[in-house]
Amino acid sequence: MTEKADPVTDPDCLFCKVVAGDIPADVVHESDTTVAFRDIEPQAPTHVLVVPRAHHADAAALAAAEPTVLVDLVDAAAAVAKADGIADDGYRLVFNTGASAHQTVFHAHLHVLGGRTMTWPPG
Repeated sequence: MTEKADPVTDPDCLFCKVVAGDIPADVVHESDTTVAFRDIEPQAPTHVLVVPRAHHADAAALAAAEPTVLVDLVDAAAAVAKADGIADDGYRLVFNTGASAHQTVFHAHLHVLGGRTMTWPPG
């Protein structure tokens, strides 16, 4: 039987440090491939970041390298929405990919936003 390799991490990455437990976070959901924690600058009553345990610079890199983990992020987001009681009213999922899209931490992450009415267009 082959053992699963440890996920690739970046020792300088903020979210890799959160995943490793080196930086405290309000973790609300975990799976074998994901960690979800509350954003420290929430933009809605529910604002949770769902990150893969392995380091990938952005959503496009994650999709290319581990497409099933991208699905795991969305599944984790649904679990967060259900746990926070926003699943029935609706919630927004956002990937910021690249600096021009306001990605500030270059570790793929999915924002789960809800608990208030969202406007359109975003941003």
